[in-house]
Amino acid sequence: MVSLIVSLLITNPQTSVAVTNTEFPKFDTISCDTLPENQILYNGRVWHNLYIAVEEDQFLFSHEFLIGSVTMRGRTYSNVLIKYDIYKDEVLIPFQPVGILQLNKEMVDSFSILFLNREYRFVRISDSTDAEMNGYFNEVYCGKTRLIARYVKKIEKFADGGKYDKFYQINKIYIAIDEKFRTITGKKDLLRIFSNEKEPIRDYINKNNILIKREDAESYVPVLRFIDSLQKEGML
Repeated sequence: MVSLIVSLLITNPQTSVAVTNTEFPKFDTISCDTLPENQILYNGRVWHNLYIAVEEDQFLFSHEFLIGSVTMRGRTYSNVLIKYDIYKDEVLIPFQPVGILQLNKEMVDSFSILFLNREYRFVRISDSTDAEMNGYFNEVYCGKTRLIARYVKKIEKFADGGKYDKFYQINKIYIAIDEKFRTITGKKDLLRIFSNEKEPIRDYINKNNILIKREDAESYVPVLRFIDSLQKEGML
């Protein structure tokens, strides 16, 4: 049965496949030769890089596989090797012997990536009426307020001296207010959203020399913690 699946993968790279494994091998690639009693069903398809000719790459953080974890249908698998393709918004894992498997997004609840000794956690949103708000988002802060970020790569045509196409990255940051996400691009947006407490928030930012950067989601976190403290005190 395993050999049949592999054969289908090789002959038709777009074929959806069932990959089975109870546990991702630690610091290793996924193989399809585990015992049937130790297997769990995975759905996905073989991934091929269609953008080799484009300069840079389509991945978040690194073109190399990074250690992380994946939660699918409520079950978490640790020490998974992951690439996150932010051009197509797809999670990729190694799959022997045919290369790389693109996980079935409908089965993925969340995943995490470890990069430079820091863990980044991503959740999948699928029920938004706004198409832009469906997909994988980095959950940066989750308190009484919630901050998420989406990392996207696009292709600039003829970017390098008019010779080659090139990937470039943009970061989009959203804050949740009453279960609705609003885009924020800096301190002005933050003060506008929390206009009733603009003065204490501005004073806190100035007193603590906090620099909020347009596309750096982490730079908002100290201020959101302060805003949550105001909510606890009943000031908001």
